[in-house]
Amino acid sequence: MDLHTLVLLTTGITLLTCVLAVMGLHSYATGKAQRQALVDRLSAAGQIPVGGRRRRFRNLDRRLRRTGLGKKLELRLAATGLDITPGEFFVYMLATVAGLWLIGQASLAPFFGPLAGLLGIWLALQFLNWQRQKRIEKFINQLPELARIMANATQAGLALRTAIGMAAEELEAPAGEELAKVANQLALGASMDDALGELAERLPSRELVVLVTTLVLSNRAGGQVVTALRNLTDTLEERKETRREVRTQLSQVNMTSYAVPVLGVGSLFLMNGVKHGALDRMTGSPVGQAAVIIAFALYAVGFILIRRLSRIDV
Repeated sequence: MDLHTLVLLTTGITLLTCVLAVMGLHSYATGKAQRQALVDRLSAAGQIPVGGRRRRFRNLDRRLRRTGLGKKLELRLAATGLDITPGEFFVYMLATVAGLWLIGQASLAPFFGPLAGLLGIWLALQFLNWQRQKRIEKFINQLPELARIMANATQAGLALRTAIGMAAEELEAPAGEELAKVANQLALGASMDDALGELAERLPSRELVVLVTTLVLSNRAGGQVVTALRNLTDTLEERKETRREVRTQLSQVNMTSYAVPVLGVGSLFLMNGVKHGALDRMTGSPVGQAAVIIAFALYAVGFILIRRLSRIDV
């Protein structure tokens, strides 16, 4: 092989390598862009966690999501709108339980350690319920505006899917975020019934069920969706005012329900402060332990009864 042929061969191989490198870079950039677009759509649809921060306890989170308890916890966390994974919440709850266990054991008596730990689990679940209820209440307050926007959009001749996307852009959180999830689920191929059904499961309320039922029936059978949405808007406005009045009237009763168990726990600290070691001696016998458990059970029953009696479904 002479020198000229070798130069041509080397040049050809170099050009081929450059072409393959450019094609590889283009393919990598395209794949990365497609992956990011898919991640964005799945994040907006609620299929993967949203947020730029680095997730903790990933292995525990993956294992927890495979269990039935983890799936329920994931659904409840999605309803709260918190930027936290089931694994992170589970670890934080265990840390809270351990902390309350040690505080109850050190400040009162060793017998109160497990009771304080159970209290930590209850507080964690109550925190999720409180966050979810707060988000539901805010979403319910946005429903009249949501129905009004969708009525205007459908009256203008837009399809129901387009009207949902428009409402997601115009409304603030949480309605905007939830409707964005619905719009992205529809874009990924989910049916209207499934997407709206998941929305009703995440934020359960009578008002949302009525709106979802109206939209689903209109999507299936057609009909006067504009008239139905406008009538629904007026009804939701009236229910919004009624709920506000009822919540104001029952605020004192709700505070009483929380004050009852707080007074019970405060009496224990007062008793132990007046005579140090009194709780140790009281819980040193089976009779004293049974009395404490019965007392806590009665406080819990009182809390539940006050909450149930003061609950008015509007």
